[in-house]
Amino acid sequence: MAAAQGHLSDGPDDADGEGSPSVFRQAVAGLQGVRLRPEIELDATPPPQRLAPYSYALEAAVVVDDQELADGRLILLHDPAGHEAWGGTFRLVTLVHADLEPEMAADPLLPEVCWSWLTGALEARRVPYAAPSGTVTRAGSHYFGGLRDREPSTRIEIRASWSPVPPAAAKPVRAVRGGEAAPAEGDAAEGAGVPDTAAHLAAWCDLLCQIAGLPPGAGPDAGVVTLPQRRDPR
Repeated sequence: MAAAQGHLSDGPDDADGEGSPSVFRQAVAGLQGVRLRPEIELDATPPPQRLAPYSYALEAAVVVDDQELADGRLILLHDPAGHEAWGGTFRLVTLVHADLEPEMAADPLLPEVCWSWLTGALEARRVPYAAPSGTVTRAGSHYFGGLRDREPSTRIEIRASWSPVPPAAAKPVRAVRGGEAAPAEGDAAEGAGVPDTAAHLAAWCDLLCQIAGLPPGAGPDAGVVTLPQRRDPR
């Protein structure tokens, strides 16, 4: 993965085209230039074309001592007409996976714990969200024949989506006439209806680090329990 550590580098991006809505361009701008933990390699990647009229995608990996401990993809979707299932005009979709120690697969609460990491990361960053949904899948692999020297492995995968809720926008004003403010029209309210995508990205990277088994950093989510990770190269 060719990416820069700790921040998002330039990459494939059609979000700045004149045909893109202003709110979408602002939402994408929130994802760019965010500084993160140095273990995270983050880059833009071509987004899917059929999920929404406008989309932007990122891929990330948690790398320690040249070993990739977890990786994932985050996709920002925007439909100006709104989407009933989303409850708004924006949606975030993710796929995250990592290799774990084999004995962790025996824990019956592992899927619930992994799902709570996603919601907990969003809540720790205090970012409003709605309509979360997804799956947590664990799969164990045993190797035979020419691969028999490999140790058994367990892989956890989180597929999820949620709607980033924009902050309540104050009613814009156009001008003051006779001591009263007249309502503005059109796009006068710059930033109105734009979710805090930078905070959502930071929360998503917190999830990546947690599933990778990294110790938590300072902040409201300090003290969380992480799973032991497989660190030997495959």
